Amino acid sequence: MQEINADIQQVLAQALSATGLSAHWEQRAFPQHTGDGYVAGLDPEVLPALVGCFPGALSDVLHEYRRQNPGKSPLQLRVSVHVGPLPPSGLGVPMVETHRLLDDQTLRDLLAKAKRANTVMIISQRVYEDVFQSGLETGSTVAEDFAQNIAKAKKFAQPAWLHVPGLDWGLADRSLFEVPEQSSTAPPSQGTRREDSQPASAPSFVQNGNGNFQGQHQYFNGGVGGLR
Repeated sequence: MQEINADIQQVLAQALSATGLSAHWEQRAFPQHTGDGYVAGLDPEVLPALVGCFPGALSDVLHEYRRQNPGKSPLQLRVSVHVGPLPPSGLGVPMVETHRLLDDQTLRDLLAKAKRANTVMIISQRVYEDVFQSGLETGSTVAEDFAQNIAKAKKFAQPAWLHVPGLDWGLADRSLFEVPEQSSTAPPSQGTRREDSQPASAPSFVQNGNGNFQGQHQYFNGGVGGLR
């Protein structure tokens, strides 16, 4: 477990560096080991880059990891991203829901069935709307690269969105998905796929109130990422 966790942190750091988020990662809040996984909080301003560019970067790093470590078992990772207010400890409903999203069986099935896939991502409905309705840059990733599903784990059941870097959803087994009967309004179509594949940069802004995740305030409005 110690070796796996060290490897996971290494590939995370490399993928986030390729996405332009190294500085944010170095200032991450409430980092925790979860046995064969890792969870941490980041500032919500990085959500467009985290959703749009990070999955592909992580997949590339994992392919390189496999090439450089032929004697090790290949790493395959499930990633969940959620957003919401949390105290400095990270304990709260958004953290619990992040773990529930990660435990969704459809996400597990995708990782097992998608050929050559080493990365699958699930994001909450709130993250999906915040990212794709914001109009901010998400690299080459568009809303249509995500497939809607009802994420279920224990007593948890909420709409969520699934993404596998490089996967054409037209080729996916649609019987895997359970789509809400009354789907939330999808974000406006983004038209043709962006040709600019450069990582999305986190927008700069002046932040007031209790939005700091460094613990000076009781809560921070931040993105929570789980990975396993």
